[in-house]
Amino acid sequence: MSHPFRALTTLLLCGLMPLAQAGLLDALSDRDAAGGMREALSQGAEIAVKSLGRQDGFLGNPAVRIELPGSLQKAETALRMMGQGEVVDELKTNMNRAAEQAVPEARALLVSAVKQMSVQDVKQVLGGGEDAATQYFREKTTAQLTQRFLPVVSKVTGRLALAQQYNALAGKAASFGLLRAEDASVEQYVTRKALDGLFLMIAEQEREIRQNPAQAAGALAKKVFSALGR
Repeated sequence: MSHPFRALTTLLLCGLMPLAQAGLLDALSDRDAAGGMREALSQGAEIAVKSLGRQDGFLGNPAVRIELPGSLQKAETALRMMGQGEVVDELKTNMNRAAEQAVPEARALLVSAVKQMSVQDVKQVLGGGEDAATQYFREKTTAQLTQRFLPVVSKVTGRLALAQQYNALAGKAASFGLLRAEDASVEQYVTRKALDGLFLMIAEQEREIRQNPAQAAGALAKKVFSALGR
């Protein structure tokens, strides 16, 4: 009889596969199966960090570009009508630049989270939805990432005069329930949006790995996913 973990992996990742294919996967050890999953997740996290932690990683990507919160759109419109469009654009550009500079801080924490995955963690990721690994990263790293991101973001946004105006407007909006309390400062808002963008890109990588696992890098990942793909 096959080990429960290998059997679970077979069912969850492969569905009703041919018996010969199931036998190839069954020949893998739990250690190899877990190691292969860790390599694949490390790859996905690395690609996500590289894609965002560079010039225009946020600003040039509509899916993650950071805009002003919806409740401050009227303020943006008013400022532009008063000839302050360049100042508003500078604020928005630097919010995205701050996120781009902060994201590389995530690399070590994400890699550490992957290395610390237990066999039980791997089972839960395999048995979860298409973003189960991303949710694992969120749970394990959000608090630490916030602490790492905030100083980097503050260093960039602190140089902007309009950032103070954002904080004043956001503080009033939050007091009237028009804005989330955690978005009442530009530093907190950019940090949250940077994390949202990072996890969105990790989720995209996770979907690609699940849909086309043969492209996973790393010896163990190739060994595991080659067995899955035959």
